[in-house]
Amino acid sequence: MTEEYLLTGARPLGGDPSDIWLRDGRISQISPAGQLSAPDAELIDAKGLVALPGLVDLHAHLREPGREDAETVATGTAAAALGGFTAVHAMANTDPVADTAGVVEQVYRLGQAAGYCDVRPVGAVTEGLAGEHLAELGAMADSSAAVRVFSDDGHCVSNSLLMRRALEYVKAFDGVIAQHAQDPDLTVAAQMNEGKMSAQLGLQGWPAVAEEAIIARDVLLADHVGSRLHVCHVSTAGSVDLIRRAKERGIQVTAEVTPHHLLLTDELVAGYDPVFKVNPPLRTEADVMALREGLADGTIDVVATDHAPHTGEDKDCEWAVAAFGMVGLPTALSVVLATMVETELLNWQGVAERMSVVPAQIGRVNDQGRPLAEGEPANLVLFDPEARWTVDPGIFPGASRNSPFKEMELPGRIVSTFYRGTSTVRGGELQW
Repeated sequence: MTEEYLLTGARPLGGDPSDIWLRDGRISQISPAGQLSAPDAELIDAKGLVALPGLVDLHAHLREPGREDAETVATGTAAAALGGFTAVHAMANTDPVADTAGVVEQVYRLGQAAGYCDVRPVGAVTEGLAGEHLAELGAMADSSAAVRVFSDDGHCVSNSLLMRRALEYVKAFDGVIAQHAQDPDLTVAAQMNEGKMSAQLGLQGWPAVAEEAIIARDVLLADHVGSRLHVCHVSTAGSVDLIRRAKERGIQVTAEVTPHHLLLTDELVAGYDPVFKVNPPLRTEADVMALREGLADGTIDVVATDHAPHTGEDKDCEWAVAAFGMVGLPTALSVVLATMVETELLNWQGVAERMSVVPAQIGRVNDQGRPLAEGEPANLVLFDPEARWTVDPGIFPGASRNSPFKEMELPGRIVSTFYRGTSTVRGGELQW
């Protein structure tokens, strides 16, 4: 279904007020506000709203197949639309694991049926995420899902030879290995960031070096074989420094940071509330500041949500047995506004690059992350930077409520989302 809209008075990338005409799934015309007429289009008052390209998430867990009690592709993509996303990459730790062409094609078809946004399946690097044998990388790349991102997220590809082989293999089809950087031997029974807070709370610490050691090894491997490496959910200042130095050497490495690692610290664990239990763990204030600086200067390329829904049973329990993970799609842009725009570390052009343009480039999603320009696909979001809202996970689609931002007041509000010219969100509400 395609529709026709005239968005009046919108501010593309925070610039001058403009009228934007959406027709036949594309941006038909952009003109200064008040100078565009489209008699057959539905008028939408966008005065004061920032227009951004539809957001692209490189890292989300949609749980289907296998854990539909926590999330489905339909509910996950609805949450994505509410957050302004028009494309999401669905991670491979489903049941069965997305390690074959058949499973990734199933996830791809479920995304098409839901209709809220593009769903790009991420293929597993190893069979069953077991870290022993490479999965069917070529078959997944050649499938209708055209997989280009491969990850064992939740599990590190810790075997150096296997990681090398994976990096070599994906070069054949311009793929990328997205590594969950966690040395398993250094994080046995780990529960939170290793430091002052873990000592005070008596919880097993998760040292920063467990992340940094894997990143150091993998950038060297990527350099050796001349392949693309992407580092998932960077969380430490040391990791930022390693990635910065690798880029200075010309190594093909990209990296992401989550909204929660840009805002929250390990001090929140003091209450033993499992909503703050996440992998990698919340770190220190110094790490948070380093991550913001790394995102601002381009060391960290993108913001990715690591949206990880869980059932109440998996979160409403003792800390030690609770699942790792946080819901993040509906709140991502607001957290970036609070941490990066209101602090003047990024302007709206920078936000668009890190949440739309570059994620699409890394994932090789050619028709997403495109400029707001005539003839481009009509994937865009209207955002009110002056609004404020109190996070209520109860209104999010799906069964999971594990948002670390519950009852927190955040700035900015998604007003409308357009996916291929179709209105999926209007006035902050889903359209179906």
